[in-house]
Amino acid sequence: MIVFADTSALFALLVRDDYMHVRARANFEHFVANNTSLLTSSYVLIETVTLLQRRISLEAVWDFERKIMPILDVVWADDRWHTQAMHRMHAERSRSVSLTDCLSFEIMESRDITTAFTFDGHFTERGFEIAAFHDLDAGKNIGENPAGS
Repeated sequence: MIVFADTSALFALLVRDDYMHVRARANFEHFVANNTSLLTSSYVLIETVTLLQRRISLEAVWDFERKIMPILDVVWADDRWHTQAMHRMHAERSRSVSLTDCLSFEIMESRDITTAFTFDGHFTERGFEIAAFHDLDAGKNIGENPAGS
């Protein structure tokens, strides 16, 4: 399975006092245990590094670079990807949907990826599923069949 990794989840994974950290960590542990591939874009990397640098510290950036970036498959945005994302942003006509989001949607659609590791509601608004492999209230994995079949 391939899951698209978005800034909101990557940031929450690294920042222990982020309100979504526990959920991000639980999902990430599920991905590791199930050999799930995480795909992202170079725009998400830039956005994540910028947030970590400005809101947390340079040390958090180095942690991201050393611990998380090596396990991500990255689609590096070239002129074609950038143009597609800009066209989508024009079509969206929404100030709340970023260029990074638009590129993410384009990549996901082109690769038939239906699930995103994110806490950004814009993904579900466009028909994608948000990875929620852990129900913290029930203490069990949502993605598993309780009967074991």
